[in-house]
Amino acid sequence: MKAEPGVSGLAAILAGERRALARAMSAVENETAAGKALLHQLQPHLGRARVLGVTGPPGAGKSTLVSALIGAWLARNASVGVVAVDPSSPFSGGAILGDRIRMGEHQANERVFIRSLASRGHGGGLSRTAARVVDLLDAAGYDQIIVETVGAGQSEVEVAEIADTRVVVCPPGLGDEVQALKAGILEIADILVVNKADLPLAERTERELLGMLSLRHYATWTPQVVRTVATSGEGVTELADLIERHAAACAGERRSHGGRVRRLIAASAADWVKRRIESLASVEFEQLCVLVQRGELDYASADLRALELALHAEKEA
Repeated sequence: MKAEPGVSGLAAILAGERRALARAMSAVENETAAGKALLHQLQPHLGRARVLGVTGPPGAGKSTLVSALIGAWLARNASVGVVAVDPSSPFSGGAILGDRIRMGEHQANERVFIRSLASRGHGGGLSRTAARVVDLLDAAGYDQIIVETVGAGQSEVEVAEIADTRVVVCPPGLGDEVQALKAGILEIADILVVNKADLPLAERTERELLGMLSLRHYATWTPQVVRTVATSGEGVTELADLIERHAAACAGERRSHGGRVRRLIAASAADWVKRRIESLASVEFEQLCVLVQRGELDYASADLRALELALHAEKEA
């Protein structure tokens, strides 16, 4: 039996060694001691990759669109890591792998690494360890990292915390559902994609989304709407261009790394504590995030200190 990847596996992961990366992901997903130690060592090597979050209701064609985007980025000489969150199998507890099957044409490409994660009952459209797996891909040198949510509906807003650019995929014919989704995933979108645009009602759905956007004021970036047909590749180049435009417009924000640190610190806390931690804006908490990012504080110590901050905030509230 091979040993769990610990600090000794750091060099192989930084070099992009695929087998070492896969073993590290298993250790991180299973939350082993070696996996936690490795994450601590990775922190100084993070923050280079761009992270794209792809979410939307079931049946919108997210996985097919992600596969098309992988092809577009490969054509631009980028390397691509994918974290695809699937529903958990009721029998094994593992990922059902539906997303990974749709991306199968890219599996053998050395510049692509696709990892399916089981949601394991975690809410928000992600798995509890998704942000940690993103960190591993970031450290391994992938230029673009795509995080695809499980496809559960309007509550899938957790991806906003770890992605630099958030893409919400909408099927044609949303109709009154736009109003229901408006309070959830549509409000986190940097780019709205009307996929399956060769179907009836695509133009109407685009108009409804544009009408919704016109009711709000945006400071740095006004969300854009693009139509695609992922199965044929129509509109995918325009979508890739929009993602790059958003990256350039919001280059100073760099949400992903700091957001991931905030999630990692909160990950093991009870729900009410997690909500409190994520809402904290104190100087002390921001300093805590910086220490973790620099590798000067491990996650266990950060968890304990964040819990103290949350309890204090709860007492003061």
